[in-house]
Amino acid sequence: MIVLGIETSCDETAAALVRDGQDVLGNAVASQIKLHAGYGGVVPELAAREHLRAMDVVVNEALAEAELDASAIDAVSVTCGPGLIPALLVGTSYAKGLAAALGCPFLGVNHFLAHIYGAFLGHPEVLADAGAFPLLALVASGGHTALVVIESTGRARIVGTTLDDAAGEAYDKGAKILGLGYPGGPVLDRIAKTGNPKAHKFPRGLTGGGGRPLKPEHRYNFSFSGVKTALLYATRDKELDEAALADVVASYQQAIVDVLVGKTIRAAAEYDTPTICMCGGVACNSQLRADMGAAAAKAGRQLVLAPPKYCTDNAALVGGIAYHYLSRGIASEMSLSVSARLNHSLGTVPFAPNAQ
Repeated sequence: MIVLGIETSCDETAAALVRDGQDVLGNAVASQIKLHAGYGGVVPELAAREHLRAMDVVVNEALAEAELDASAIDAVSVTCGPGLIPALLVGTSYAKGLAAALGCPFLGVNHFLAHIYGAFLGHPEVLADAGAFPLLALVASGGHTALVVIESTGRARIVGTTLDDAAGEAYDKGAKILGLGYPGGPVLDRIAKTGNPKAHKFPRGLTGGGGRPLKPEHRYNFSFSGVKTALLYATRDKELDEAALADVVASYQQAIVDVLVGKTIRAAAEYDTPTICMCGGVACNSQLRADMGAAAAKAGRQLVLAPPKYCTDNAALVGGIAYHYLSRGIASEMSLSVSARLNHSLGTVPFAPNAQ
């Protein structure tokens, strides 16, 4: 089955053709980073207009890369949320129209679950191994930071989420405070490589530090607003040379990484998950990948990392996970609406080995 995936949840317009959930035949992404850089973040209305301009282009690029005609498409899938409403509407409207024209099934996909599936594109052996489950997924991006336990039956539940800023948002806002531009993740990662991560002591939110006991219900929740504020006060009205800036960035990055790694490893122990997967744009961060790898190995857990090209928003994730729904006869009605918020009731994840 060849599924066309479409992604327009934020500031990437993407299309991909995926065969049987694994074989990415064509994958095209049009980025809007330059468009939004001057604003320090994504402007929803501008994003939607750019999606309109780029939609046909990326679909045709994906088809050309796959050396296929549109008639080869067996189904059309699209991100329907969570995300920016104006942006989501462009993608879903296009997908509905194309599916109607081709006379093929249409499916709306949860963007959050698609990110998790990104860790398994190229790792089908994990999905086929019931012994790898239950697994713990860390989803860390600009819009989400959450820990999800997935059973071999496909039952999924969020056991921890952010109470304020997501990890990726903390990177972007931190970079903005330091005048380093947008997006912040890649530039912070690069600068931190030459800095001392112990030069500054930034807070680790919701870890029980600072002499205040951590409420049990928050043991796997995240909060990154405090570290962002601490960065603001630590650097306000200060001239930072290259070395001083690197130390600040390395320390700030390490504070975020420590929280992500620590809570993930503790949750894996509590929920007895032999496998940890890490996905989302923040999973591109080199320090996070290194520290999570070392911690998972020490804890005796298998770590599955989404390849960097499948960490950020792209349509291969959408077309990949869609196959597992469609092959079970699950499709969406043309009346499907979009949603800005994450529904914490994730339902059954279709790619688990014993999914019902």
